[in-house]
Amino acid sequence: MELQKMNGHSRDDGFDAVEAIEENTEFLPHKAGAKKEVHFTDFEGKTSFGMSIFNLSNAIMGSGILGLAYAMANTGIVLFLILLLCIAILSAYSIHLLLKSAGVVGIRAYEQLGNRAFGHPGKVLAALIITMHNIGAMSSYLYIVKSELPLVIQAFLGKHENTGEWFLNGNYLIIIVSAAIILPLALMKQLGYLGYTSGFSLSCMVFFLISVVYKKFSLSCLYDPNNNTTAPHDKLLGFNRTDLTCDAKLFTINSEAAYTIPIIAFAFVCHPEVLPIYTELRNANKKRMQAVANISILAMFVMYLLTALFGYLTFYAGVEAELLHTYSLVDPLDVLILCVRLAVLVAVTLTVPVVLFPIRRALLQIFFPEKPFHWARHFVIAFCLIFVVNLLVIFVPSIKDIFGVIGATSAPSLIFILPAIFYIRIVPEDVEPLKSKPKIQAACFAALGFIFMIMSLSFIFIDWSTGKSGSIGGH
Repeated sequence: MELQKMNGHSRDDGFDAVEAIEENTEFLPHKAGAKKEVHFTDFEGKTSFGMSIFNLSNAIMGSGILGLAYAMANTGIVLFLILLLCIAILSAYSIHLLLKSAGVVGIRAYEQLGNRAFGHPGKVLAALIITMHNIGAMSSYLYIVKSELPLVIQAFLGKHENTGEWFLNGNYLIIIVSAAIILPLALMKQLGYLGYTSGFSLSCMVFFLISVVYKKFSLSCLYDPNNNTTAPHDKLLGFNRTDLTCDAKLFTINSEAAYTIPIIAFAFVCHPEVLPIYTELRNANKKRMQAVANISILAMFVMYLLTALFGYLTFYAGVEAELLHTYSLVDPLDVLILCVRLAVLVAVTLTVPVVLFPIRRALLQIFFPEKPFHWARHFVIAFCLIFVVNLLVIFVPSIKDIFGVIGATSAPSLIFILPAIFYIRIVPEDVEPLKSKPKIQAACFAALGFIFMIMSLSFIFIDWSTGKSGSIGGH
């Protein structure tokens, strides 16, 4: 497999030494009578190889897929393909670092790796970054509800335009959905059946991809001057633009290109879920779990590329930051898109409580590590999180701002920086000195993450300061 080949390393002495450590369950010395360190080999996972791929694919797949066509429109097909491939390979390499670190010390949680590497500050840092990322994910899901639910109601009422009633106001609708559906589900003591919603989410995204491909061939070019069946540009997109043509661009750079890498990075984050899936894998070992990661990333790479490509080739430079919303501007009553929109709405609404659970667990570990379960604390944390996310969704002008900021901060931390510095700290120096090839590669990997974060945030802030972000994409 190409990803696996490119992600791998030459088997130098340091690599062999770490592999030997991972196979040795007695690597960490134990005093007589001391509690034995827990290793992955002490857990008997029951999840099959194929189901583990399905679970990790679910963890990778998210709302980021809706922004990829927009990213391609601002970079061109070839440059987008290069960036998507690079992020996919780097994501696979970061999982490789995580698995090697976890294999040495037998730890099953991202936060605990931070604790092992840097003590309590490392645990707090990892928990805060995961919290920040999941809040961004919740915000992106609710932003989809804000933009899509009014269109669904509008379609059911047979309206071609939003006539301004309160029940067609997205801000009111996300508050109602949060109070009536999300909060009650978030108050469950355990995830329970909510875990099965990830399977539905993946199914609905496959349906979304099929619909995007179908629409490319059923819709004629919207910007062909000889096509009299489509709406004029100003009605279709809400503003006048002169760059809307039926020509696909291979390379292009504009002010919105600053959001491309963050959007792609946001779409590939799955790292907090890697170690729990590793633990549940049947006949678990690092090589087997790396194969699960490589296949999952490859599958999502293909799905992301097809969605972005066919979405872009349908609307070209006119594609919006949220692809699904662009179709409604062509035909608000399209039955196929209405079905896709309903499926996506149900999926993202049911996924919000699932994403909230890790945030609450991280906050409890930071602020109430020794406290027993208490319903009042359980409720207050859930309510405050949902309240904060609602405020973000109401006041953030575009979903690309959510994708951009979260993709430029928490995504590089989870993909690049934390796996690399955990690996450098956890693998003993007598096995791999700081000047060894694997640790130098890990240090360069972390540095790349910092460079990516600084550059992305700088470009996004420049874009905000110029005031151009509000005009592109019709928002």
